[in-house]
Amino acid sequence: MAMKNPKKPTETIEQFSNHLKTLRTQKGFSQEELAVRAGITRQAVSAIESNLYLPTIGVALHLASALACRVEELFNLRAAEDIVEGKLIGYLPQHDMMASPIRVKVSTVGSKMVVRPITGLGEVLSFTVPADGYVVETYGQTSGATVRVKLSRDRQAIDQTISVAGCDPAIFLAGEHMRRRKDQTSLVGWTMGSMAALRALQQGEVHVAGLHLFDPVSGESNLPFLRRALKSSNYEVVTFATWEEGLLVRVGNPKSIRTIEDIVHPDVTLVNREEGAGARLLLDQRLRAAGIKHHQVKGYDTIVASHFDIARAIAGHQADVGIGIRSAAQLFGLDFVPLQAARYDLVVPKAYLKSHPTLAHLFETLVSRPFRNEIEALGGYDTSETGKLHALRVG
Repeated sequence: MAMKNPKKPTETIEQFSNHLKTLRTQKGFSQEELAVRAGITRQAVSAIESNLYLPTIGVALHLASALACRVEELFNLRAAEDIVEGKLIGYLPQHDMMASPIRVKVSTVGSKMVVRPITGLGEVLSFTVPADGYVVETYGQTSGATVRVKLSRDRQAIDQTISVAGCDPAIFLAGEHMRRRKDQTSLVGWTMGSMAALRALQQGEVHVAGLHLFDPVSGESNLPFLRRALKSSNYEVVTFATWEEGLLVRVGNPKSIRTIEDIVHPDVTLVNREEGAGARLLLDQRLRAAGIKHHQVKGYDTIVASHFDIARAIAGHQADVGIGIRSAAQLFGLDFVPLQAARYDLVVPKAYLKSHPTLAHLFETLVSRPFRNEIEALGGYDTSETGKLHALRVG
């Protein structure tokens, strides 16, 4: 049975994985022996093994019969490589990408593709959150550079992912509850202070920004800052929860820290948050009200990146006190001195609510009773206003 040149198929040779030579040699057949058994010419076997021709269905069946295997074991469609190009946010490590691929998360924000190294999620989440792909080419190592990524995850699932910037660790629980409620909907939280989160939103790097900035003059949370920072009213502001903020101290409060004035004692070391973080704003407001200068506070310039980092430093005896949330204190077995209740709001462009396929699921999840029960159980959260919409009138 001679093999004729078939009509050009819909698929191309490049789309197929060809295992004919591997299986032939495993069976111990020469090309000539296989050709005789399959009823085709040796030249045909050679041409197929060399990827010069695609076999017809009939030839493929004869080859499978001669090798006592299924056609799918000989020939199958190769998964097409989905390579995307996007804007890098963050920094790529300096190493050989061929030796150790760089794992990244990819998101579609508006009309842009955004790429972030997965190490930006922190030491624990970097090992628990799967990558969306691997960097194959880069035109720079720092933020703003263009990178090309080979996707390792379904493109539709990536398009449905919600990217959130902020400092409330409970946002990851919202992502888990979303997965329970809606197939393929997931959430990735990037930890940063309130003003940094707002800047990331304005620059089109995330879909949602979370912030807790209390204005003692008006007595309002977040809205006074948003009115100054945003140039339009084309945003929705939705309450995630109200939480307790205060002084985190070691169990038993060995340094007897009960007021903001107590942190000035020369035997007390503070650990602080970065400028623009809600905790830093609260600290500065209380120091200013007490007439205390920054240089009077030991450790004021020691900066960490999250509420958990504050708690970890105190639990590890690297500091005595820091501003944070009650749930972080409880997680690390610390004592907590409350200072104020603050509202943590989520800010989202109205355009994203219309264009993103699953963003509305996040806000459906927030108001669900199972989710509210869970974050209340963390301690220090009040969900009585969760899901409340706040009018943002700019200008």
